[in-house]
Amino acid sequence: MPDSKSKPIIDIRDLKKSYGDNHVLGGFNMQLFEGENLVIMGKSGSGKSVMIKCLVGLEDPDSGTIEVMGKNIGELEQEELDELRTEIGFLFQGSALYDSMSVRENLEFPLRRHTKKFGEIDDTTPMIMEALENVGLAQTIDLMPSELSGGMKRRIALARTLILQPKIILYDEPTTGLDPITSKEIILLMMSIQEKYNTSSIIITHDVDCARVISNRMILLVDSINYAEGTFEELAKSDDPKIQAFFK
Repeated sequence: MPDSKSKPIIDIRDLKKSYGDNHVLGGFNMQLFEGENLVIMGKSGSGKSVMIKCLVGLEDPDSGTIEVMGKNIGELEQEELDELRTEIGFLFQGSALYDSMSVRENLEFPLRRHTKKFGEIDDTTPMIMEALENVGLAQTIDLMPSELSGGMKRRIALARTLILQPKIILYDEPTTGLDPITSKEIILLMMSIQEKYNTSSIIITHDVDCARVISNRMILLVDSINYAEGTFEELAKSDDPKIQAFFK
């Protein structure tokens, strides 16, 4: 658990978001601390994806505040928001690689796009190779996504996330659609990256095994609010039926 005196790298207070009569978030609160792996679990439609969109400024909440590294998202100009986003990596559920680009080109794309952070880079190969070596796939640099397995695509997507050297990584269902052995490999890779780079991570998952292995702390969403919060062990032994439903 985080030290009570440490300052959160993300601080969300009383976040509310509705679409007409559909109250997706009814006062969501969350703090993420430096070097922490925070798992968020909730049924489909419980507001997890909406929260992430609000967090990176893709959606505006109806009310509440979001601070990322001490900056209030709602008060940032577009240029400041774009700059802050370079510090936040996002591993999409479907990997989201560009099918028409090679692995090299997929990893080079964010470097070319964010020249303000890195400057103009004459030779991107060393950075690309380092990112690929971090996920154990240096040999795939010239392959196309169609030549990769599902687990390899997930690793390449993670390498593309790492190449921007983010301080925060958001994982959206990182093990969904993968076989148990590959899922375990991805989980171990996530833990290795967190240890090597001291990243702070939010992991959205339905995978109980993933949550058990990787989480330092968990938040369970029920009825659009934080229903429970604690370590995996604390929540797993609860006799509350709404909490137990997550662990069956």
